Amino acid sequence: MDSTSICVDQFKDELSDYTPDGEPVLDTFAEVQQIWHLWRRRYDLFLREGHRRIFSTASETQPEPEITTMSQFANVDMGFLSWHFKLLNGDGEDLAYINRAFRGFGREIFTDTGRYTVTFGPGAQGEGGELAPTTVLRHLTLDERALTLALAEMYVLPPYLANGALSYAELYAEILATYRSSPLSSASSVTMLVSTDVDALCAARMLSTLLQQDDIIHRIIPTPGFTELMEAADDAVSNPELRTLIMLNVGGILDLATEEWFGKAGPRLKIHIIDSARPLQLANYYEAPDVCVWDDGSVEKIGEQLHKSFDVTFTAPEYPSEDDESDTDSEDDEELEHSEDDDEDDFGERDSTSGKRRSLSHGDRSSKRRRTSRDRSGKMSREEYKFHQDTVTNYYNSGTSHAQSASATIYILATVLERVDNDLLWLAILGLTHQYITSRISREYYDTQQRIYDDEVSRLNPLPPDGALTSLNPDDASVRASDELRFMLFRHWTLYDAMFHSSYVASKLGIWKERGRKRLTGLLAKIGFSIGQTQQPYAHMDMDLKRDLVQKLNDVAPEYGLVELSYPSFMRCFGYKSQPLSAADAVEGISALMDVAGGVRIDVEVEGARNGGEWFGGGKAWEANAGREFAKKRRDGESSEQQQPEQTDGGQPAGAPSIANKEDLETKRTHNWWIKNFWTAYDALTDIGALRDALRLSMALHRAIIRQGTSIIDKQDIKTMQGYRVVILSQGPDLALFTHPSVLSRLAMWLVDALRDRIPSTTNPRTKKKSLPFVVACLNETTDTYMLVGVTAALDFGDVRKNEFSQTFLSARKKSHAETRHASFDMTVLELPQKDLKIFLDALCEGPDDDS
Repeated sequence: MDSTSICVDQFKDELSDYTPDGEPVLDTFAEVQQIWHLWRRRYDLFLREGHRRIFSTASETQPEPEITTMSQFANVDMGFLSWHFKLLNGDGEDLAYINRAFRGFGREIFTDTGRYTVTFGPGAQGEGGELAPTTVLRHLTLDERALTLALAEMYVLPPYLANGALSYAELYAEILATYRSSPLSSASSVTMLVSTDVDALCAARMLSTLLQQDDIIHRIIPTPGFTELMEAADDAVSNPELRTLIMLNVGGILDLATEEWFGKAGPRLKIHIIDSARPLQLANYYEAPDVCVWDDGSVEKIGEQLHKSFDVTFTAPEYPSEDDESDTDSEDDEELEHSEDDDEDDFGERDSTSGKRRSLSHGDRSSKRRRTSRDRSGKMSREEYKFHQDTVTNYYNSGTSHAQSASATIYILATVLERVDNDLLWLAILGLTHQYITSRISREYYDTQQRIYDDEVSRLNPLPPDGALTSLNPDDASVRASDELRFMLFRHWTLYDAMFHSSYVASKLGIWKERGRKRLTGLLAKIGFSIGQTQQPYAHMDMDLKRDLVQKLNDVAPEYGLVELSYPSFMRCFGYKSQPLSAADAVEGISALMDVAGGVRIDVEVEGARNGGEWFGGGKAWEANAGREFAKKRRDGESSEQQQPEQTDGGQPAGAPSIANKEDLETKRTHNWWIKNFWTAYDALTDIGALRDALRLSMALHRAIIRQGTSIIDKQDIKTMQGYRVVILSQGPDLALFTHPSVLSRLAMWLVDALRDRIPSTTNPRTKKKSLPFVVACLNETTDTYMLVGVTAALDFGDVRKNEFSQTFLSARKKSHAETRHASFDMTVLELPQKDLKIFLDALCEGPDDDS
């Protein structure tokens, strides 16, 4: 038996045959196979056909039955922890029922004991009559009944276990129990640290909903980077009432149990890590009893060798005496390296109170928390230890990637708790869509997850008549499956602008050149659209044109190399408040609010005309929710000057006290804009009016990206340095915009998509895979620093490469002794002083050392 199947045996020839050792010979006559699904319980039941028999003993490995010897008898497809199961034949007819009796929440969560009622034959009722109908199809044979009983006994743990022991539901139950065990301090005992990305934001909203349903008071703290995490660690250590810390896409790579982070809080603080980024810190996974990793099984899938190697390297090794000298030398070198780090100024990640530099690296740096040698006989040779050390190092150095989204993890939890609804499903879909459109996951992985969500959409929502994608009634909040074109916000923009601002179209047509723009116009003309129609807002286009758009594109676009114009996605209805909104459009709006709703000035177009002056709705500075207020006040006859005060560089109304000091201004902006942006985006998740307003901000952001990207290509600002493509932005009207890490990352990904088919690739010497490594740097004139983003892109559209710049940047920092700071939890994004940029890039192009 393996982890996904169970074979059903009977004694051979009625107990008459035994082995010479006295073991009875078993005859396999049936098998139950579990079909993998993210949160449903699916089983296929097989019976032996023919006269060929499969013999074994209890002490032997169960032989795998051949496909030709088994035929399917029934299947089961129910909710993940459903209490009632139906066995259906190939025609969907009922054969039998298994009802599981509820025996208390605590017993169901913390034990695998259960009481089942199995219903055979026509006319029988299940216990309580919950599922069993008045009749089933037919009487079952004895073999079929035995197989059904085997299914009832096959209790399968949730597919994803945390630390190999506790399921999501069990961990959530621990959070509830901890909260309720300390009623006097419960008001401040649960805190969520949430990264500033769409996936974490959706997960926070989902988990907050579940906690509210259980009457759990909690705090949500936006945590964009390591500096804020250090402040949270200091607060956690000094706050004795804090018992539970939930980290959403925050700190999964850090050894959080060390005293540098949360170790001083002791066992009173339980830390829960829900992080989609990989690799994860193995010390949290295997060696930290007070840290719970809500994993998707990715670590365990790597194999037992990684666990064994980590166990060896985490334990202080006993080297042979001849190696003592070399070990001492390496320790001296490490102490020297630490002393050099301590000599750096306050630019690096330092504890704001003690001034000590905190380690942001992984791997061997957790040695301060290493346990003493145990369960070890004799001494390990240095070669054996180096093998294990290389295994762990290769895991950490494999590059940054992403796995199951944090919102998907919370949705699985909600499914286990039987609390799913369209609101939670929609947020989980947004988390997956964000991963896909930001190239964090491959098309193959997205399609796998999308099919699972498609099943959930069908289960929770009735099929609309004739496949309609409009709201059926004023309260319609259903989610519907749909195909999404790879055109940016095309339902809210003109068709020409939507295609022009699409990175996929840009890569195929080369829209940064006049020839490429003519090809785009020619494509639209060949489809049958006039220039006037392509400049019309999509919502105002003729219905016949919109109805035939996809078919016409599929007929003509392949001539221009556009062969992947759509992908399966979802839309949600909002009653009569708004037209349905696609998941991709919602993610674009939320991302724009998170990135640039505040902290930088950006002009958006007012609906009505383009650059036509105030009377015709020309451009104006963006302000959250200003669109609806502006429209209302104009109806009341008020001027735009009265409804929106003039803004200064500091984001304050004219006449407010000015900030004379440039550093004070930057500090004020840094500490305010991202907090406001986070809560603006958080509220927009459930406010369709604010979300639709944010689409204009997203359009303005994409205009700036295309404007900057085409300028870079036209001016040939892309330099080739030892296989890297390097872009340095030091001037321009949008310079302040691209000092935001996420916006700079968007620009880097646009350049990669646009030039994927036009520049030669680079072969990684370690993985032998070809990729397009891009480094984009932008000058922050206020702080005299550069923000750097490294992107490792695949050659094929829809494929994803692990981003190896996290280790590449670390190696370059060591070589150049440059001062660096990670502005976010993305280790492929860093900030360094303007004076250190050249030496850092030179060290980067030299490549890593042979021993690193």
